[in-house]
Amino acid sequence: MRFNVSSQLQYKIDGPSTLILNIHALRTPSQSIVSEQFQLDPILNYEEFVSASGENRFIRLETGDAKSLRISYNAEVDVNAQVFPSANLGGVPVSQMHRNVIPFLFPSRYCQSDRLYRLAFDKFGNIPTPYEKVVAITDWIHNNVDYTPGSTNSQTSAFDSVTQREGVCRDFAHLGIALCRALTIPARYFSGYAYQLQPPDFHACFEAYIGGQWLIFDATRLAPLNGLVRIGTGRDAADTAIGTIFGRMKLESISVMNDLAPGQENSYKPITREDLEVNAVSLDSLAPQPQNQRDQQQNQPPVQGNANQNAAPAPAPANNNNAPAPAPAQEPAPVS
Repeated sequence: MRFNVSSQLQYKIDGPSTLILNIHALRTPSQSIVSEQFQLDPILNYEEFVSASGENRFIRLETGDAKSLRISYNAEVDVNAQVFPSANLGGVPVSQMHRNVIPFLFPSRYCQSDRLYRLAFDKFGNIPTPYEKVVAITDWIHNNVDYTPGSTNSQTSAFDSVTQREGVCRDFAHLGIALCRALTIPARYFSGYAYQLQPPDFHACFEAYIGGQWLIFDATRLAPLNGLVRIGTGRDAADTAIGTIFGRMKLESISVMNDLAPGQENSYKPITREDLEVNAVSLDSLAPQPQNQRDQQQNQPPVQGNANQNAAPAPAPANNNNAPAPAPAQEPAPVS
């Protein structure tokens, strides 16, 4: 299915700053970019690079003397959502998991699975299969945690969401991830553009590793599972922040859109919670990037601002120790 996605971010700048963005649609075996355009106003030098694991595309830019910055991204993206029967999906023993999956078993900054072990086993430990466990987890979160815009902040964790019983999409995702990991089910954070999300915004949900597949789940039920365009993947929101600031600048406004490309309306059928009774949905397995492809990217020069982006240059050297400390990552959440 083909989607048109876009985002516009407006920043106020009070001094020279560095901004790392993560708003580009990701290239994966199941998601391809037909066309895209990235623009900065004013025009600034920037570079694009892909994380070492291939799970995020980043833009790094220096603001210089600019007092404001408008960022625009537009893309046409093909997404191949894979749907298959869930009845035969079994668990994968830790001894047989691919090494790339193992990190998604561990507690992380926002997903303290070690603190939710007892809750996870009390609520879901007796459910027979891993797939049924994860479906039950998403149902429990949906029914027991209120979706309340503005109720949490960038420091809110999965443990906080359990005690407060309210949150937004990133909190629902963090809680789902933590409960899965407590049950020895690898889980990871998904950020993206969501079709039919109201009001439109960046969206977060999670994936669980079951039967050798990364399957998509969304406890908010705010968007169809086959209407998601992946931006990034990580252990939690700390790995996939939309914008991370080093210096003095502030996000003033944001606009996000995900719509079906022309001519797709008649062939699109949304996949919702009811479909998960018999079918599982995978948006990607995120196959590891070949070493020779990573080497090619590392040899590419930085890209000048305001050009169409169809390549992924490599990162410049890391900041030195005198760089200013980063402000908290800014990751806008839906306000519906």
